[in-house]
Order: sequence, then structure tokens, then C-alpha cells
Amino acid sequence: MGHALLTSFVSHHRLLACVFQHRLQYGFDGLPDAMSASLLTPLVVGLLIALAEAAQQNSGIVNGKEAKPHSRPYMVSVQQWNKHECGGFLVSKSFVMTAAHCLTRGQTLTVLLGAHDISGNEKSNRAEVKSYHIYPGFDADSLVNDIMLLELKSAVPETKEVQWIPLPDRDQDVKPQTLCSVAGWGYSETNGPQSPRLLEVNVTVVDRTVCEKAWKIYAWKTITPSMMCAGGSVSNKGFCRGDSGGPLVCSGLAVGIVSFNYKHNCTYPNMPNVYTQISTFLPWIKTYIKHMS
Repeated sequence: MGHALLTSFVSHHRLLACVFQHRLQYGFDGLPDAMSASLLTPLVVGLLIALAEAAQQNSGIVNGKEAKPHSRPYMVSVQQWNKHECGGFLVSKSFVMTAAHCLTRGQTLTVLLGAHDISGNEKSNRAEVKSYHIYPGFDADSLVNDIMLLELKSAVPETKEVQWIPLPDRDQDVKPQTLCSVAGWGYSETNGPQSPRLLEVNVTVVDRTVCEKAWKIYAWKTITPSMMCAGGSVSNKGFCRGDSGGPLVCSGLAVGIVSFNYKHNCTYPNMPNVYTQISTFLPWIKTYIKHMS
């Protein structure tokens, strides 16, 4: 079998494998005639399962590289009991932006600034949080309006290792196929391991209509105007557990906040990754941050 034909064969059956896995989980209702359950002979079923398992053994979704130390001086590790919980990023000398779902009721968070290796092997700056500002319309179930501002007890001096990142204009949209990047200390694949050093990867913005249809058809979830999509199933690159709250950076601006993926599946994502679109929330953000970068 020629290389091109083999590649086409594997790609086609990998798609069948994903569909088959989905139908195993949600039932076979609505399968097209050409893929009806009657055609799933034991041989085909075995092939589909094997291909699906092989796909899930590929390298992790992050699939990037270690960032150059302190090349992203706005990056913050949001922690509880000095343990990494989420990512975040400085947007002014007194405020860190992150995802609202990173806070559990009753938690006390701190932030680690100016770090590359968060295992404790290098000097960094820990700051305490004075106030937690969760967007009033945040819904913990749907993750709509997944944005939070952490007000620090003391202003942070700007250094080579600690700086804040600018935000986009109000309602500024990012065009599909725009090359952006995401970084974090989260897992490099489903169920770990977690990276002690900051990792980064390039991702492209996904057309909103494409993302909405994918999530609606396969997960019955609505992608709202306050969300945006990048990476994930489109490129097999993106974020994983522990990266929540980190920024999607496009042309030097923090345009999105890591929010959610499909059932925490990072090794072989089924859907585009979803971010909170920051430009939607500029009026609310400015009520707290008087002097933005």
C-alpha cells in the first residue's frame, strides 16, 4: 500500500474510531446509514478500537516545548498551600487575571511571580491576594463568563522577571487562523505528569462557526459570544489540566483565558480548546483596574 494511500486509510479510520467511541458512550442513535451498527463487524470493531487507542497514545496535547526562562514575565502560578492550582497573568501592578473556576469557596490563594521553575529550585516572589473579583455572570456549570481578577495586597514592582501584559480593545475579535500561543505549568498529557517548568506551544484561532458546530454536535454545549476557540482537535496542540487561567497571547496581547476542553481529554482532544474572550469584559475589568498597561 503506497504511503499516500496508507495515510488516507489511517486518517479515515481514525475518524471512524472517534465516531465509534462517541457512539459507544452516547449510543448509536443518528448514525448515518453508511456507518450503521450492522456494518460494525467484529473485525471492523476491533480495528476501530485499536486505532482509537493508538490515537490516544500519541504525545500530549501541549505538544510544545519548554519556554525560555522568564521570556513570559507576565505569567503567574496561582497556588493554594504553595501548590500550583492554575495559571494566571499580571495585567497591572496590582491585579492578576485568571479563570473564575480556579477559585473554590473558602479557598485562600497566593500567586507566584517571576518564576520559570515552580518546584522551589529558583528564586521567585510570592504575593498574597487581598480580594477576589469574580465576574457577576459567571456560571460554574457551563463556565460562561469564566473570568476573575485577583487584587494583590501590595503593588508589584516591575522587573526583568515580573511585568504585566497589555489587553485588547473592547470587543476586539481575533481572526480565524491567527497564530497565537499558550503557556502553563499544567499536565503535558491526560492525567499527568505536571510540568514544574513553564511550557509553551503555538496554536491557531479556530473559526467561531466551526467551533460552535463541533461543540453543539458532539457535546451538546453552547459556545457563547464571550468565548473563543484555539488549538485542541484542530492541531493536537493546546492546554491541559493545570493550565486553566493562563493567557492566550496573540500579537503581544492577552486575548483569551484558558477555560475548558472536552472532558479533560488532553492526550487526544476531541474538540477545539475553549477560552474566555477578554475583550468582551473590558468595561468590567476597567472598573477595577484604573490604570491599565
